[in-house]
Formats: sequence, C-alpha cells, structure tokens
Amino acid sequence: MAEVKIPAETRSEFGKGAARRLRREQKVPGVVYGHGGEPVHVALPGHDLMMALKTPNVLIRLALDGGKSELVIPKAVQREAIRGFLVHIDLLVVKKGETVTVDVPVHTEGELAPGGNLLEHMLDALPVETEATHIPEAFTVSVEGLGAGASIQAKDVKLPKGTALAVDGETVVLQVVSAQAEAPAEGEEGEGEEA
Repeated sequence: MAEVKIPAETRSEFGKGAARRLRREQKVPGVVYGHGGEPVHVALPGHDLMMALKTPNVLIRLALDGGKSELVIPKAVQREAIRGFLVHIDLLVVKKGETVTVDVPVHTEGELAPGGNLLEHMLDALPVETEATHIPEAFTVSVEGLGAGASIQAKDVKLPKGTALAVDGETVVLQVVSAQAEAPAEGEEGEGEEA
C-alpha cells in the first residue's frame, strides 16, 4: 500500500473554541499517539485528509513541524452527523515490520443462485492482524451460485501472506437468506381476521 504524505502542524490550544477555529480554517484537529510516547496534538489540512481517508486503512506519512515525520494509520475518525465533515481524528504511530489489528472491508462478486435470495452481510469488514505497511485494501469474496442457507465464514476468506484473522474462523461473514415470506399457518390466519 502506498503512503500518502500530509503536512501536520503541532498545536498547543485545546478545547471546543480552538477546534472550531481550526475547522473554520479548513483544518482538522487530531492526536498522534503510540509507541509509549507522549500524544502529539496536530492540525491537518481538511481536504488532503478527506481524500486520504477514501482509502480504507490508509498509511499516512505525517510531515510534522521541525522536519520530523511519522508513519501513522487512522484509528478513530469522528464526522459531523448530518453533513459528514471531519471533526477529529486519532492517528496511531506504526513502524515498518510492526503488526497491527485493523478492519478490512469485504467486497463480493458474482451472482447468487436463481430464486430471489438475498445476500446478508454479517460483517462489512473483517478484523485481521497484518504488517502495518502491507494492509490489504479489501477482501473480495465470490458468492457465485450460492443458494438460500449458504454462508461464508471468516476462515473461508482468502488472506494474503502475512495476514491472519483477528476473529474466530467460524464467524459468519456473509449468508444467503430466502427472500420469500412464509405463508401464515391456517389457524393463525383465521385468528388474525377475527381480532
């Protein structure tokens, strides 16, 4: 996965007022933490950050004041409820060769068996442990020809080398359910009309 470079200014003002001022300047307040160091409060350019976050589990190279740089991944992103603007971000410092636990999106391909069945996503993203600089962008799972009652478990998802499940292998990721509603039993139908 390629790194995205984003400039970051360290900040010393905290609280709602300071955060609002940053947002008016099209910047997003954030905190960089990890590896036992003191948390560093930063301000990031809003547009650059928004574009970077379009890639799940993006690897960001922060260019901090004073020429220092840190390799980070997004750990928690807060968005404004209605318009979806970035409000705050927590960034975790990572090192090459280090293992991290992340949620990787699950995509599907193929057509279900005929019969009006529905595909239900039990997990939209699969928790995995992987090397910080080689986080998969997504897992693609084939649902070609699956009929009602079929399911795909976490252990059935093909993982790249160096990536391991961070969830029980028996966990259901996708399942196929019948779209047809069951007809009510004769006794139930009569009772419903009388009531």
